[in-house]
Amino acid sequence: MNRTTISLLATATALAAITGLAALIAPGSGAETEAKAPARLPVERSSLLCPVPSTSELAETAYTSFTPAGKSGDAKDGTAELRPSAAVLADTVAAPSKDKSKNGDAAKGAKGAKGAKKPTPDKAVLAVKEPGKPVAAKATGGESPALVGTATGRLAPGWTAQQTTTETAGGARGLLGVSCTGPDTDFWFPGASTTEDRHDYVHLTNPDDTPAVADIELYGKDGALKTTLTEGIPVPAGSSVPVLLSTLTSDPAAELTVHVTTRTGRVGAVVRAADDKAGSDWLTASADPSGTAVLPGIPADATSVRLVAFAPGNDDADLKVQLAGPGGKIIPAGHETLHVKSGMTASVDLQDVTKGEAGSLILSPSQSGRATPVVAALRVVRGKGDKQEVAFIPATAPVGERASVADNRAKGSTLSLTAPGAAAEVKVTASAGTEGGTQVVKTYKVKAGTTLAVTPPVPAGLKGSYALMVETVSGGPVHASRTLALPQDGIPMFTVQTMPDDRGTVAVPEAEQDLSVLDD
Repeated sequence: MNRTTISLLATATALAAITGLAALIAPGSGAETEAKAPARLPVERSSLLCPVPSTSELAETAYTSFTPAGKSGDAKDGTAELRPSAAVLADTVAAPSKDKSKNGDAAKGAKGAKGAKKPTPDKAVLAVKEPGKPVAAKATGGESPALVGTATGRLAPGWTAQQTTTETAGGARGLLGVSCTGPDTDFWFPGASTTEDRHDYVHLTNPDDTPAVADIELYGKDGALKTTLTEGIPVPAGSSVPVLLSTLTSDPAAELTVHVTTRTGRVGAVVRAADDKAGSDWLTASADPSGTAVLPGIPADATSVRLVAFAPGNDDADLKVQLAGPGGKIIPAGHETLHVKSGMTASVDLQDVTKGEAGSLILSPSQSGRATPVVAALRVVRGKGDKQEVAFIPATAPVGERASVADNRAKGSTLSLTAPGAAAEVKVTASAGTEGGTQVVKTYKVKAGTTLAVTPPVPAGLKGSYALMVETVSGGPVHASRTLALPQDGIPMFTVQTMPDDRGTVAVPEAEQDLSVLDD
């Protein structure tokens, strides 16, 4: 969900106090001034977590880390490093704490988790040296741990990392890509499953030096599933815990919404979904519950698209379903609306909805003024028969001021830009390469209600991989995603990463009051 950034907190608090004090000055004294919008300053600290990539000896994983140039403020120094966590690997969840209270005592159960190891100061796997220049590393086999990291100073604003794993054989074969996430306390994952042909794990990673305790809730088409071992799951300090969802319930559910919360501490959470027929990929959290949702970047050659939605509140949701393609919005035949009951997971098979043209799905209230918050995701399949490959596209926030994604290749990358409302213009920057090349910048105009799918610019003289940045120049909100396609043995392997705002800046209120009047 939201990337956690710890920045300028003391400054913001102090300025807020000053602003509040100025507001208490008696009206009519001539001292009051009009309030202005808060200034936006670069963050000074950012955290990222990458899950355990694979346990297969056939796996090959590429890591890429990047900080955009240009918005570091006055910061002169800084670090941005990803280091191994003390991974806790298990086929099932560790025994939860018996204390189900919502207080700090619940964390005591995490200290004794079987197999837990204290974080070790191992050498950084990746370390960004300067903004604008990505760095890369590779790992092979199934021994790679989860990674935890922090960026500070000039390397914190917009810091991003990508983990891309290729598995060419086995039940979990596929191209698995994930933009490493920030720690949080609340995550929604529509699109998981506990059926016999699915093997879905939720990976919980704790970046801090104190234990965290998490809860997992499962919701199917008829509501909450009967579960066991889902409350008080201990996540030791600096460690990662994979939880096999099918071990939490005896009720198989084809379409499932997973809700992860923490009662103490914070974690990074992401679901690794594996399908016996269609391969595997990472399912990242949906955007926060909202009355509207945009799911960008359905490939033109998708052979199957399935929408999964969940209404977490007390009200049912009636949603209008639209596909935004290159020529505008259309309504998928036979799927004009979707009714989502409160607390239940709803799904609809949109089949090959794109019909040869890349598009994005837009969900909005069927009736004006009746917006019920929902979370949503798409399960997308390319190929047919034994040559299928799956990927997931969760609902995502707009790119906002700037969004970034790392590990783009000279061939195989597609950038999807969607303007669900007004037309917009964006600037796309291709960074220098990890091993060489110079930055390239290009602007794109996205018509209202359309999706523009383009081959992104490639750095001049590229060597290695590179990062893409999308910045809003003018117009309405733009939602974006990057598709990376790396075919293997006739299988159209691909993965899709959404691109929400990187939260590289934080709003800080400005103190404009002349406090000299307080001396009178």
